[in-house]
Amino acid sequence: MFTGLSAFPLTPLDDDRFDEHAYAGLVTRLVDAGVDSIGALGSTGSYAYLDRDERRRVARSTVRLAGRTPVIVGVGALRTSHVRALVEDAQEAGAAGVLLAPMSYQALTEDEVFGLYEDVTADLSVPLVVYDNPGTTHFAFSVELYARVAALPNVAAIKIPPVPSDPAAARAHVAAISEAIPAHVRIGVSGDGAAATGLNAGCRSWFSVVGGTVPEAVLPLVRAALGGDPATATAESARLRPLWDLFAAHGSLRVTAAIAEHLGLVAPHCLPRPVQGLGAPQRAQVARVVRELRLR
Repeated sequence: MFTGLSAFPLTPLDDDRFDEHAYAGLVTRLVDAGVDSIGALGSTGSYAYLDRDERRRVARSTVRLAGRTPVIVGVGALRTSHVRALVEDAQEAGAAGVLLAPMSYQALTEDEVFGLYEDVTADLSVPLVVYDNPGTTHFAFSVELYARVAALPNVAAIKIPPVPSDPAAARAHVAAISEAIPAHVRIGVSGDGAAATGLNAGCRSWFSVVGGTVPEAVLPLVRAALGGDPATATAESARLRPLWDLFAAHGSLRVTAAIAEHLGLVAPHCLPRPVQGLGAPQRAQVARVVRELRLR
């Protein structure tokens, strides 16, 4: 479950309601493509904008549709009691694992973040992925905090931010984390443009934004990197450079939503307000890249 491509689908809305029909199509695409796991209700899935009932519906729908493909469900929330309730819902839905980022309104200290994971893992019955996403949460883990949290029961993986672009620096960064955490805890990379570098540097999984919508476009990169062919993985990432450039310019969520809307996979304006999709000029750029890269 914590090796290979973990694909994170959008949670599409239609008229401000969870579009379960469109979501079913997205999940079915992932299963048919053969992704290694599905990350429901990650940042790509807009979990922070959904209430508990909506998140329960998404979790149950994903598990039902995924079949034998493992499902990791995001359980982040501002209050520990709310996180624990979401964990209960995810476990009851049949999730194979949960994903937890330290959300906050007031800035959290390292001790407070450790306390969150300590409280949540105390009564957890499935593996947990630690989600380090400073661009969204505005909290960055230190290697020392990785080590403290990774020693807690049921912590099975860490989703790290993009690695340094220099391959040697990336290898050193991943090695430093690996040396600090228990051997059974896997390291996975996020930040799609950095995936090849991270996988080549020793990460065992890629938690992918665009892989949740067009998985067949990125599976060759993962298979090459984990199959011992770093040159092909790097070449595959270079081929997708126009997409990474769009992500850098406009944000991966908005670009991925525009791709899904352009391909007719979801309704127009599928993101939760006040988040808005791209404007017409940017959508034209997305459409051009979709054609050039033959995304489908």
